[in-house]
Amino acid sequence: MSESGETRIDPHLGTVVHLVAARQHRPNLPTEGCPFCVGGLEAPEPYTVMSFPNRWPALAPGRCEVVLYTPDHHASLATIGPAGLRAVIDLWADRTVALMAEPDVESVLVFENRGAEIGATIAHPHGQIYAFDHVPERQRRLLESPWRPDIDPGDRLVIRSQHWQVVTVEAPVHPVAIDVSPIELMPDLVSMSDAIRDDLAHVLSDLMDRLDRMYGEPLPYMMWIDQAPKHQVGDTVPWMHIEIVSPWRGPGLARFIAAAEVATGEYFNPVHPNDAAERLRALR
Repeated sequence: MSESGETRIDPHLGTVVHLVAARQHRPNLPTEGCPFCVGGLEAPEPYTVMSFPNRWPALAPGRCEVVLYTPDHHASLATIGPAGLRAVIDLWADRTVALMAEPDVESVLVFENRGAEIGATIAHPHGQIYAFDHVPERQRRLLESPWRPDIDPGDRLVIRSQHWQVVTVEAPVHPVAIDVSPIELMPDLVSMSDAIRDDLAHVLSDLMDRLDRMYGEPLPYMMWIDQAPKHQVGDTVPWMHIEIVSPWRGPGLARFIAAAEVATGEYFNPVHPNDAAERLRALR
């Protein structure tokens, strides 16, 4: 079997592929209890939130971390409340600072895969952090474009608070596609004041609760945070934001990316973003 840690680039499309064959050997499900519960393999002592190196890193050792949101195995970002979310946000920011301080780290990606439908193998609420030695291509395109929040989203607006707005994406690839962005420019998690962090905790708590009620059962989703790299790309200061997408087009109904879409890079979405926003707005 090939060794992990090799990166290849498609000679025609420029697609970057990290070969991580060693991850084939990682356990799909815990065999003896949950490793993320207090007393488990990764959390032997009590904690509120915590992070630790992933035993099965997709990148170089020390560049992939697991973030535990809560010791409660049955909780989620939708249930831990604003105080719990504030602790998670602070940890995201702290780990961004620590990883960015490493000389070979250029970009930090905070993300979560939630639900077995997305590929999460452990149900305990957790996310991950990857530290790259470069700026990944999608983030580079957002920086060069440059990405800015919608100033007038109209019927796509879901939530607006003092410091944050939540909108459905104008041209979504996925049935549920949401941007959570600060109303005023800030480049990264570290730049947020206490007041802005508190407001984000309340907004995310509200949004995650609505998402779990959208189809009457916990929504599988992918979430990630786009933030500034170590060195500026392009001529404009980046605008940090959070993206949340779900493949569900209805309760338990996944919308699969099909051959014509993969082949062309053009997508056919059965869910209109205005309809998704209307449904979420109604779940106050």
